[in-house]
Amino acid sequence: MQEKSSASASKSSVGRPRSEATRRQILDATIKLLQEKSIQAISIEAIAREAGVSKATIYRWWDSKALVVIDAFIENHLVKTTLPRELGLKGALAHHFRSLVEQYSGWSGRVVAQIIAEGQSDPSTLRAFRERFHYGRRAVIRETIEEWRKSGEISADTNVEILMDVIYGAVYMRLMIGHAPLDAEFADAHINYVYHLLGVNNS
Repeated sequence: MQEKSSASASKSSVGRPRSEATRRQILDATIKLLQEKSIQAISIEAIAREAGVSKATIYRWWDSKALVVIDAFIENHLVKTTLPRELGLKGALAHHFRSLVEQYSGWSGRVVAQIIAEGQSDPSTLRAFRERFHYGRRAVIRETIEEWRKSGEISADTNVEILMDVIYGAVYMRLMIGHAPLDAEFADAHINYVYHLLGVNNS
């Protein structure tokens, strides 16, 4: 997964300015390939061919295939797993959880599972996933739950960090172990049960 090129060493020095349209083109090409193949089955060459650009162009943006894949996943995933605040705090969290389960039940979940699996032998891949996606997303959820805690609707003693793991840990367990499906029935039952434990109604 860690394909590199000598071009990456000088990507910020010479060459044409980086184009946001070209960057988007590369990410779209990567998403298309990931919908059909595993991460291991695609290459920088395949991404470049699908995007209609050179390998050197890709390496001006990213140091490795892993980083291209992670960024493609992020840009596709974030817009589909929003926290609509007009639903209220508990409503926004429930919406986000259900949409996350829906996304992880498909190709994007397979990508995340492959990234995590790859990270066991290549820690830099898992570190990049945490830094580029997980920490930022967790910070948004933390802020939302912290605001909910301060509102008084859930206990002031709520451990926000543990609550996040309780809510989302089950998704990653099902994703990685595969002992039970990631489907709408699970999403509804899980978030409703968590809210029951918190003493609030999810209605």
